[in-house]
Amino acid sequence: MLPAQTPLSQTAANTKTRFTAVWAPHGWSEQYWNGTMPGREVSKSGADFVLAPTLTPFEPFKNQTVIFGGLDGTSSMPPPGSSGGDHSRGSAVFTGTAPKKTAGADIYGGISIDQIIAQKYGQDTLLPSIQLGIEDPGSNTGICGWGYSCAYSNSVSWESPTRPMPHEINPMVAFERLFGDGASPEQRAQRKQTRASILDAVTRKVASLETKLSASDRSLLGNYLDDVRELERRMQLAAKASSDAPSLDVPFGVPESFDDHIKLMWDLQALAFQGDVTRVSSLMVGRDVSLRSFPESGVTTVWHSSSHHGEDAKRREDYHKMNRYHLRTFAYFLDKLKKTPDGDGNLLDHSLLIWGSNMGNANQHSHVNVGYALVGGANGRLKGDRYISVFGNTTANLLLSTLHLMGVEQESIGDSTGPLSL
Repeated sequence: MLPAQTPLSQTAANTKTRFTAVWAPHGWSEQYWNGTMPGREVSKSGADFVLAPTLTPFEPFKNQTVIFGGLDGTSSMPPPGSSGGDHSRGSAVFTGTAPKKTAGADIYGGISIDQIIAQKYGQDTLLPSIQLGIEDPGSNTGICGWGYSCAYSNSVSWESPTRPMPHEINPMVAFERLFGDGASPEQRAQRKQTRASILDAVTRKVASLETKLSASDRSLLGNYLDDVRELERRMQLAAKASSDAPSLDVPFGVPESFDDHIKLMWDLQALAFQGDVTRVSSLMVGRDVSLRSFPESGVTTVWHSSSHHGEDAKRREDYHKMNRYHLRTFAYFLDKLKKTPDGDGNLLDHSLLIWGSNMGNANQHSHVNVGYALVGGANGRLKGDRYISVFGNTTANLLLSTLHLMGVEQESIGDSTGPLSL
């Protein structure tokens, strides 16, 4: 009974906003992120800012992108009177809370923004949230020293100050959690062994549903199921490849290629958002002190050692190339969301994504001037095409503002002092 052409956002049943939090360790090649290369001002505060070199993958989405300069990750800094442990406080990136220094079971951190959002809106979907990762948390590479529990570096999603959420790195396991039919683990194992499609178990239900849909809705449902089936096929191929050529470094079902792996994880999130299986996700692009290399970036050195470039111009540029490659993989996800219709727009219009690191210049283990970005339309609540200089603010102030953009009106989070003016 609404007037014709009324935008969906103005109706009572307006589209819900999806949310994704993405963490990348080891900071950035600072000059290439903030555009402070000598004699070349490449970023401006205001509507007409120019993207710094590392940020160029955001170009197709610039009108829905906000870059922040000057934020300090105070919650990731060493406690007063101590030093070290800079690679052991990843939990602070989305909680804004300094973790309790303990190697025992008495861990205490904060609640991450993705879980706060999931607690408010998760009851409306099959899964309140999903947490994904790329690197095996079992390979801690010595980062649990300095008196900090491994829990602080194994998860950036915290349901409570004492309960970190596990991050799933196996695309097949994540797929079955999102799209499985509730069968027992034994039945799922048998189904995987016979390579039967998960979707075959619900074919009859889909058939009965299709008789009640209009032609256009049947087409949408068919396209969606085709996408799900194609994703399942690709993951089965990845699992077979892993078993045919086993590697001690790659668990079963996890692609050898970082590029293939992370794109599967992006696809899973996009499909989950499209099907409204969940509206909240988080992804750990890597783990602190990562020994991963990324030949697709044009740089063959490993991640952690590359971040310690010693301010050498060539090594600093190489690290920028690695940072830019990581953002290119993120742009793959953004493009997928943008091309997926949703209500009166697309999934990117109706999503808010935060990308951040709790380090700035990792060469110095600095938590000053860390890099964060917000991307997406947030259902019309985020104005993009901006670089905002917010020196003197903590990362928790941005986290608080992000909660407000998602309709969570709490007064503080972690060591926040107040929201940013967005």
